[in-house]
Amino acid sequence: MEEQKTMLKIFSQADIESFKPEMKIGLLATINQDGLPHLTLISTLQASTPTELFWGQFAEGLSKHYIRENPRTGFLIMTLDKNLWRGKARFTRTACEGKEYDILNNLPLFRYNSYFGVHTVYYMDLVEQHGREALPMGRVVQASIKTIIAKTMAGKENDEKILNLFTIKLINKIDNLKFLAYIDGDGYPFIIPVIQAQTAGNERVIFSSSAYTDDLNAVPQGSSVALFGMSLEMQSVLLRGKYRGIRSIGGISCGEMGVNWVYSPMPPKAEQIYPPTKLDPVTDF
Repeated sequence: MEEQKTMLKIFSQADIESFKPEMKIGLLATINQDGLPHLTLISTLQASTPTELFWGQFAEGLSKHYIRENPRTGFLIMTLDKNLWRGKARFTRTACEGKEYDILNNLPLFRYNSYFGVHTVYYMDLVEQHGREALPMGRVVQASIKTIIAKTMAGKENDEKILNLFTIKLINKIDNLKFLAYIDGDGYPFIIPVIQAQTAGNERVIFSSSAYTDDLNAVPQGSSVALFGMSLEMQSVLLRGKYRGIRSIGGISCGEMGVNWVYSPMPPKAEQIYPPTKLDPVTDF
């Protein structure tokens, strides 16, 4: 039985201090122009006050466009000691100077970088957060083992190669991080850790529901979901598709996602991988 979530409207001072280190995972879930969830790694994500978050832009990306069109976001912050905070926030404004601008550009990553720095700071009002959670490693390990077993019994659905070899390897590496996002009933995205996730063929991702059971049961069957996978070497991939709900695979209860879209958010150029985009020849020089 999982613990009932705490619902808080502010961050404590201890929370704010925990968010300051550069070495952490920060994820931002936004909503695209079609009303679908999108997930982005935002390592600078932190809190400026008990009711406001901020983060810095130093590269272009889809999330920066989406947040201006739809200010509803979900967030996750995970520190090196495997504590995490999840919640929802509303984008309010940007700034190109000020206290937070100086804080971010004085971080070692940007202060000693000759090529780029933070050029815009984004601010978000906290809507709700669930307090500090310890990553339940026992349940995650158990769920990972169950998922690997279920994968061997999942079978194949079709031969369409939606997921390429790089994506399959990244998702299937057991110690890589994976997170699922969906749009909750209040219109805000919500993020769920699914570190146990594995690919099942070329167009499915499955994950035992024995970790974060209540969260996964709350995702509506048939809803659009996004899955962000990343390695500690900062390789990453973003998948999107339909959530097929919880079902039994070889007697193991698993959530299942049918993938229909793949995106590489990695530099030097973020781009859509599937469906393949048309390459137009250069005719104007």
